[in-house]
Amino acid sequence: MPPEPSGAEAHYRALEALYAAAPINQLFDSRLEISGPGMARIHFTIDERYFHAAGAAHGTSYFKMLDDAAFYAANSLVTDRFLLTTQFNLLFTAPLREGPVIAEGRWISGQRRVFVADARLIAGDGEEAARGTGTFMRSRIALAGLPGYRAG
Repeated sequence: MPPEPSGAEAHYRALEALYAAAPINQLFDSRLEISGPGMARIHFTIDERYFHAAGAAHGTSYFKMLDDAAFYAANSLVTDRFLLTTQFNLLFTAPLREGPVIAEGRWISGQRRVFVADARLIAGDGEEAARGTGTFMRSRIALAGLPGYRAG
């Protein structure tokens, strides 16, 4: 049996569990993966449940996945507090159709109170469909007190 993760690895796994436990994520076929400090990836699938009237993914799916990927990239650097999105800008570059999509998030700057991170959506064909940048602020909410956050 592999040893229990510790340190940063335990924090990453606990954030992944927190993501999976969030009620909103029961609406999406998605999985968070944090591979290192300041990096997060969300694997998800778009199907017609997420389409607008013209047959492509509605912007809510773009925003949710870009915000989540950037957020978790930033929160991977903070082990005690939950971050809050204070601002997010996004740019749509292509429609998302049915199929797998990856949201790649990365931390850009900030390590004290405010963090800046960006994310991009990569469609199954390898093309970028959107990108966004957000600012995230430390809250008073302790990670350890949140249902789903299970640090080793």
